[in-house]
Amino acid sequence: MWAVPESLRSLGRRLATELRGSPAADIVEHCLTNTWTTSMSWGAEPSDVFVKTGDIPAMWLRDSTAQVRPYLAVATDPEVGDVLVGVSRRQIRCVLLDPYANAFNDGPTGAHGEPADQPTPGEWVWERKYELDSLCAPLQLAYAIRRATGREDHLDDAFHRAAWTIVRLWRAEQSHAHSPYRFVRPSGPFAGDSLPHDGHGALVGGTGMTWSGFRPSDDACTHGYLVPANALASATLHGLAELASSVLHDAELAHESSMLADEIDAGILAYAVVEAGGASVLAYEVDGLGAVLLADDANLPSLLSLPLSGWCTPQDPLYQATRRLVLSEANPSFFGGRYASGVGSPHTPDDHVWPLAIATAGLTGDQNAAAQALETLAATTAGTGLMHESFHVDDPGRFTRDWFGWANAMFCELALDLCAGGVRHLFPVNPRTLPAAPSAGSEPA
Repeated sequence: MWAVPESLRSLGRRLATELRGSPAADIVEHCLTNTWTTSMSWGAEPSDVFVKTGDIPAMWLRDSTAQVRPYLAVATDPEVGDVLVGVSRRQIRCVLLDPYANAFNDGPTGAHGEPADQPTPGEWVWERKYELDSLCAPLQLAYAIRRATGREDHLDDAFHRAAWTIVRLWRAEQSHAHSPYRFVRPSGPFAGDSLPHDGHGALVGGTGMTWSGFRPSDDACTHGYLVPANALASATLHGLAELASSVLHDAELAHESSMLADEIDAGILAYAVVEAGGASVLAYEVDGLGAVLLADDANLPSLLSLPLSGWCTPQDPLYQATRRLVLSEANPSFFGGRYASGVGSPHTPDDHVWPLAIATAGLTGDQNAAAQALETLAATTAGTGLMHESFHVDDPGRFTRDWFGWANAMFCELALDLCAGGVRHLFPVNPRTLPAAPSAGSEPA
């Protein structure tokens, strides 16, 4: 177990003091230090840090960025800054090992989530589900560390090579028909995770967006273009263009990143803006051939989290209309009950909402929404003092996963936002004015 730095303890005490009188005051420091004390370890290299996702002994690129986001608030403490840089360096090593993988081992152990997956993952890879947002995570963290600390030692040659690897892969996956990627899970309790068409995925048309095989829930996409992940990729590419220009001195990478972001944005606006219930909204997934999935999932990036992704402002009319759909029964993953209402996921049972989504609703709402979300989360831990993956809306004692590092971090980020300014300002932002949707009954392309 790592000793908690005084700067982090001090931040926890400050938040508890600010929240005095709220149930959140009693658990915020526990949640804040959870990842630090339970999930992080120095890696095989002296300068990298491995962050396991919690009760699974593997490091997810997405989760590890989310788990350490609150620590950016005290990143000027050299001890904390060194650890964050260590996480960034480990993420970059993982990308260079296999950019299509989503989760990695703490060394070449050969451990796999499902041993029969095809093609067989490398020895460093726990799972090889290609998730677009996974490749956003290392770029996002590297950008935020620089913003928080002024440090650039992590933006080295390995980062430069990984950045090009990501951009080229996203370019290639704009035309998924020519992609080498396959995922087949022939056996085990999650054999349904196999992608159709012999692991290649459902057919898609060209849109300008970039393809993803899986959602941030690790569930397979129904259609190939996951809209909130593409929005996050767009904002991330604008951040990468800034780093490429000011730190890496690579004008070609800066130009390519900006151009790709513009193409993704054009694809979202051309194919994912549709009419529902008389309002213009964003779809969750599309295939570029006319199929549209109107829904949202608790896992981030989500449609609900678009302002956190930096793609639009919370006040944007298209986002507000989409938000209303997401937080209603029109979203098949929305559930309401005695103790909570919010977004769940096909990844967990019906009538279970996710603390991730409750926190997101608070972080993208007004001050009252944020305070209410924090109270709801603090009151539904079933006495554990930590966030779960999901819980039943009528019985918080029925939950999945005893604790979930990502959700603990989101709870803390919500508290930070309410009390101390938060950390979202450290991440890339490129909000835009969004045009109106097509008229009702028109094709989504």
